[in-house]
Amino acid sequence: MSDNAFIDTNVVVYALGGNKQSVPEARIEQAQQIMIQGGVVSVQVMNEFVQVCRRAGLAWSEILDKLQTIEDLCSRVLPLTLETHRSAVALSKRYGFHIYDASILAVAQEANCTIVYSEDMQHGQKIGALKIVNPFLSPT
Repeated sequence: MSDNAFIDTNVVVYALGGNKQSVPEARIEQAQQIMIQGGVVSVQVMNEFVQVCRRAGLAWSEILDKLQTIEDLCSRVLPLTLETHRSAVALSKRYGFHIYDASILAVAQEANCTIVYSEDMQHGQKIGALKIVNPFLSPT
């Protein structure tokens, strides 16, 4: 398992079929490969995943199974603490991130991750030792 990569909600959703939108098969496969390698997620990611699944109409039993899969695949599921919140506010203020994205970055920093897999933030941007990677961009 990879302990240096943080996995954002969108990757988890694509990997585990948390929505019923038509998603290209290549994107699903890429997300599944990331999840299989393992990584770090936060309780925020788990909560956002539940919200996406509920909006998509998934039954609670299916959602609970998918949450267990996340726990099984990821090396760590980290909480949001007051310190995390403070770090997120500082990141949001400094870089202009939405507070929820800043919370993802703050947890990733606390976990000493070097990569954040996300399609929601600027690909290639560095925040300290973190590098944001959109795994769904075509190589150039």
